[in-house]
Amino acid sequence: MKIPYETAVQRHGPTVLRVCCAVLGPGPDAEDAWAETFLAALTSWPDLAEDTNIEAWLVRVAHRKAIDVTRRRARHAVPTDDLPEETSHRGNPGRDDGVWTAVAALPERQRLAVAYHYLGGLPHAETAALIGGSAEAVRRASADGIRALRRTFAADDDTEGAAR
Repeated sequence: MKIPYETAVQRHGPTVLRVCCAVLGPGPDAEDAWAETFLAALTSWPDLAEDTNIEAWLVRVAHRKAIDVTRRRARHAVPTDDLPEETSHRGNPGRDDGVWTAVAALPERQRLAVAYHYLGGLPHAETAALIGGSAEAVRRASADGIRALRRTFAADDDTEGAAR
């Protein structure tokens, strides 16, 4: 039985936003990809098969929308003046203790593997289908990415302990 669209947005919206933030970085581009994901989902919702894994399907749509945003970035001029930062009215899911900055600093393959597997909840095989390669290679990339994140935050903990 397919759940109502509104329930899908409430249930899977934070996951889709985390994936968009991990791929595009936090900010308006990730929010645009989130909105475009659910707009595309709304138009496809009536034709969606009953046995569809909604979360995995939304993560796949978000991946494609993130690619579209990346392509749009390449075609538009980048502003040179500093613009004031505006806080999202939805906030950032979870705490932001530099996690998004650390994820953004990962090599692309590790960042995507971490985003789709750990934040999006996709199995390694589905993540491999999205970013290319084998499930084993994606498993290795996600493990390397998590290891790098742990080292980053362990170094931050050591620095804070020394400052006390």
